[in-house]
Amino acid sequence: MAKNKNSGLGILLLLLIIIIYLIYQLLKWTFLNILGILGIISVIAGFYFAFTRKKYNLTLYWPVFAIVNGFFLALFWFSFKEPLYTLASLLLCSFVYFLITTIVMLIRKNVMWKRFSGITAASLVLSIIFLSISPQPQIETAKSEKTINKQEPSKEASEENKNNDSKAVPAATASVNNNDEEKQKAQKEEQEKQAAAKKQQEELAKKYNLEVATVARVVDGDTFELSDGRKVRLIGVNTPESTTRTEPYGKEASNYTSSKLAGKTVWLQKDVSETDRYGRLLRIVWLQIPTDDMNESEIRTKMFNADLVLNGYAEPSTYPPDVKYADYFRKFAREAREANKGLWAYGEYGTTKGDLDPKQSSSSTASASSSPSSAKSSSSNSSSNHSSSSRSSSSNSSSNINNTSTPESSGGNEYFANCTELRKVYPNGVPSSHPAYQPKMDRDKDGYACER
Repeated sequence: MAKNKNSGLGILLLLLIIIIYLIYQLLKWTFLNILGILGIISVIAGFYFAFTRKKYNLTLYWPVFAIVNGFFLALFWFSFKEPLYTLASLLLCSFVYFLITTIVMLIRKNVMWKRFSGITAASLVLSIIFLSISPQPQIETAKSEKTINKQEPSKEASEENKNNDSKAVPAATASVNNNDEEKQKAQKEEQEKQAAAKKQQEELAKKYNLEVATVARVVDGDTFELSDGRKVRLIGVNTPESTTRTEPYGKEASNYTSSKLAGKTVWLQKDVSETDRYGRLLRIVWLQIPTDDMNESEIRTKMFNADLVLNGYAEPSTYPPDVKYADYFRKFAREAREANKGLWAYGEYGTTKGDLDPKQSSSSTASASSSPSSAKSSSSNSSSNHSSSSRSSSSNSSSNINNTSTPESSGGNEYFANCTELRKVYPNGVPSSHPAYQPKMDRDKDGYACER
């Protein structure tokens, strides 16, 4: 029994010692954290008086003040663990709170704003004093110590990294230099390719006698003006008229040419003739420089004359000696006519003069065009007699001329109503010794009628 009593007393004594120790630690912690405890008590009291303010006849202002300041007091203490710094921070919060209160009272014209302005100034002054005399907060000191502790063991690692970096720098520099060299090499190759392409274009232009020019404005479907004022007439094609007179599909052809050429750079190619009788340059127009100017694929895709015919904006119209692409133009025109493109939709002979129009014989033309009057008949006979005598007296010289420019006449009397009809049979006109010659068609009185 004595042993049981002794063991029970021992347990009670041990429990008493433990309780005393816990109370001591609690009091010690409370004393050391008295500011934080006061902040918590202030928050609790503030909430209490906020909910029971009617009982004590209080406004909400001071309970809110207790809650806000108590919250910041506890927050600053447990963050900094430094009394003066905590009080300084709390006074700054009080300063802000009182400042807002003073401004609100001033706006509401409450006479209490003077008293609160004094409290606001006092809070600011006290906070500055406490901040000036308070030591650095422990949280920053602890952080700096941790940083120092971390930096010390990392010195060796940093030295190793420096060594590794010093080894890696030459390698990185070499890599950068290689990349720069590759870029420079690629740029140089690109420049060389461009220079070679430009040189090739210049050689091709020289080979095919191409002249670069800029189109200033378009007159109609087959005529345009260059930036230097010269006018150009397209070789081998004829678009419907759209200027002094209008033929079906003429405006469409003119608009198409404008969309393709106006303001663009083109390459002009001469065939045989330099200009027509109006002083216009007779030219083939290339939109791009061809690598082979007789290749059908390139003619289709790069030549504008061919483009007009292929899309039904022009008919082929051949006037020797400019016949280099005549066969191609006729072929393209037949393709467009079969597809009823453009002007060919108006009929199998299109809307203007061209190589695919039906050919009229000399006798049928004469019979269709001759006048029934006796005066014209006698005039025609006299002209025929005059022509026959001229041909018999100068047969050698006439035959030489006709060999180069005009098909030989089949003999007899030939009558044409105008130069358009005459050129269908004799594209380059006729001399005065020819039976189809009429003085009214020789407007410039040079002994050659209906010349181009």
